[in-house]
Amino acid sequence: MTDKIDKGPAATPAGPGASGNPYEAIKAIPVRHYGRWISAVVVAVILAWLVYAFSQGKIIWGTVGDKLFDPAVLSGLGNTIIISISAMALGLALGILFAVMRLSKNPVTSFVSWLYIWFFRGTPVYVQLLVWFSLPLIFQYIDLGPIYKNETVDVMTPFMVALLGLGLNEGAYMAEIVRAGIQSVDEGQTEASHALGMTQTQTMRRVVLPQAMRVIIPPTGNEFINMLKTSSLVSAVQYTELLRASSNIGSTAGAVIEMYFVASIWYLALTSVFSVGQYYLERRYARGSLRSLPPTPFERLKANLNMFRRTEVAK
Repeated sequence: MTDKIDKGPAATPAGPGASGNPYEAIKAIPVRHYGRWISAVVVAVILAWLVYAFSQGKIIWGTVGDKLFDPAVLSGLGNTIIISISAMALGLALGILFAVMRLSKNPVTSFVSWLYIWFFRGTPVYVQLLVWFSLPLIFQYIDLGPIYKNETVDVMTPFMVALLGLGLNEGAYMAEIVRAGIQSVDEGQTEASHALGMTQTQTMRRVVLPQAMRVIIPPTGNEFINMLKTSSLVSAVQYTELLRASSNIGSTAGAVIEMYFVASIWYLALTSVFSVGQYYLERRYARGSLRSLPPTPFERLKANLNMFRRTEVAK
């Protein structure tokens, strides 16, 4: 005996062929985010209040515009770029060297690397600059035998003091960044390279470091941005960079606060330019690890504009 199952009324096929009516268009209603609009209004009010407060202060804004491209300021700006790039290059070279030494199985080189990182990370960079500046008080001559000999005061120029102070300090931080990048590469890559007959140096240069760059680049870019701002400390050792050049003009022209704003504008411009370069460098080294590359700033802007257009059409 077969049980009868009540299937209910027969389902009516949907679509224009069954009822003769066309499909009903889907009306998409975007979700309204009131919290975003409220927070945006609050932030805009605070920014407007800050702008109004500074506009009412005793600041001669015309002086800021007049001194923005002063030859002395531009010269200091150039010195800031030079010392930042030079110190970062020295720090990067030392960082790679001491990172490899830190990972070495040789206990002596590993300990020396640890001692270098411990000392330069543990003391303020300002103190290190002052120590290098005062080096002629400790050593009157720099004597390297038949290779080089000269008075220390002639060797330790303001540029050399700034380079050693910033570069050696940066090298300690870069050593930890490079070490983290090297350790992020799977050990199987090293074993496979050794199986192919590569030496330790070849493996590090051809296999490990290219893959570690994806991890090393982002913090290195941040360190360089920080270096641009930390370079203002070298004004204490008589190196005429952006801050010192601006301060000299401010003290002679009686426009101290105005020249601080001039220096701030240029620092913001430098960090903005190099931040864009950092973004594209990170994007380049991310090609082998991401399915799709992150959008560029222009692509993000275009996507946001298209989103507003879609919202208007939906309304």
